[in-house]
Amino acid sequence: METSYIVTFIGDDRPGLVESLSRVIESNRGNWLESRLSQLGGKFAGLVLVTLPGENGPALEADLKGLSTSGLSVRVTPAEALTSGKRGRSITLTVIGPDRLGIVREISRALAQREVNVVEMDSEVTSAPMSAELLFSARIDAEIPEQLDLDDLEDSLEEIANHMTLEIELERGS
Repeated sequence: METSYIVTFIGDDRPGLVESLSRVIESNRGNWLESRLSQLGGKFAGLVLVTLPGENGPALEADLKGLSTSGLSVRVTPAEALTSGKRGRSITLTVIGPDRLGIVREISRALAQREVNVVEMDSEVTSAPMSAELLFSARIDAEIPEQLDLDDLEDSLEEIANHMTLEIELERGS
């Protein structure tokens, strides 16, 4: 019987880090299914979904934790069986505007109040080309409940956008 695990890790960014992880996963007969890996603040961090024979789980965890001698912090968490069903309709939010405290909190609160599930979020702060002002930008993929009133969500996001001088676009998916 196969089991699934989510491997989370963080360490100093350096060449060979992903190879070290993949070597340990493969040596335990694990299959690397999905991942989100990124360099942040001089560190390299990520999430990896792997499947492997059930009896290999403890060995995988021990071998991955053994990478701590190279400065890598790793955690292995059992994952639910893979499902293909979605729970609602998809939307994508794009956000851009002057960087300030509270942007993520305000948007995530508006989503949570309406039981919107964030599936993926990427954000960054960059310098504006002409003014060098710090600009926040984000892309949020989410699933909304079938019964959600999208006009209400759009009104709430528009209020946040006006209050925080942001552009927030909502793209309806399937």
